[in-house]
Amino acid sequence: MIFFRKKKQLRKLNKMIDAAIDGSFKPEDYVVEEYTEEELSKLEEKWRRYLTTSKMASDSIKKEREEIKSLVSDISHQAKTPLSNILLYSEILEQRDLDEETLHYITYIHKQSEKLNFLIQSLVKISRLEAGTMKIIPKQQSVIDIIDRVKEEITLKAKKKNITITFPDNIKEQARYDLKWTQEAVFNLLDNAVKYSYEGGKIEVFIQSYEMFVAIGVKDYGIGIKEDELNAIFLRFYRSEKVQEQDGIGLGLYLARKIIMMQQGYIKVESKEGEGTTFEVFLQR
Repeated sequence: MIFFRKKKQLRKLNKMIDAAIDGSFKPEDYVVEEYTEEELSKLEEKWRRYLTTSKMASDSIKKEREEIKSLVSDISHQAKTPLSNILLYSEILEQRDLDEETLHYITYIHKQSEKLNFLIQSLVKISRLEAGTMKIIPKQQSVIDIIDRVKEEITLKAKKKNITITFPDNIKEQARYDLKWTQEAVFNLLDNAVKYSYEGGKIEVFIQSYEMFVAIGVKDYGIGIKEDELNAIFLRFYRSEKVQEQDGIGLGLYLARKIIMMQQGYIKVESKEGEGTTFEVFLQR
């Protein structure tokens, strides 16, 4: 009789664990019918309490994610119209025949509005990624698609600083990645390369194949990064003291690494202060 009771308890424990794994666990389905001081009964009760607590925590996280999703949506919606109006009217005023001082203030308002708009959009993207409300869906495709898109995006900005960017030809490598999000990650790296390169400098974009990964590299010959800052540059809102005067909010590298890590990839960086920096994005084949 004892043997059959223990066998029944073992089956119940097994069902509890299976239910926890597939997400269907409900505490009311696993009430201990006969609690005794036997080790197996105590184990069964402990498992039930543990899984009940885990289920409550999981439900709480789901609720918080929904609240974050709603909050992010509200912020994005409420800020979009007034910011768009500020940008529009400041652009119109910049075209008017105004005195130098007034034009200076209007230009400043326009630049700060663009910065605020970029900050809001970046925070919206990060919040949605972290809350799981925006999905990254990798698929097998050619790496050339990323190169073509970032090339188109960065060309004008590079021309303004007379920077030459070389891109690889005859790209045949393929990798598993989400085009939209990976394009954003690589563009953030390339945008930084332009931002922190000297006038008239050069940047090299290259592809490197490995057994399990394909790497997209961005090499510049700009100001470089101090060795003791290399681990900090991927932190949210981190900006080195020597680039405080440059445009930026310290979210580009954080977002880039987040995007790549969510695809089981990683980013490698090498730099020497005063000589330049090389970033490599590793994507799974």
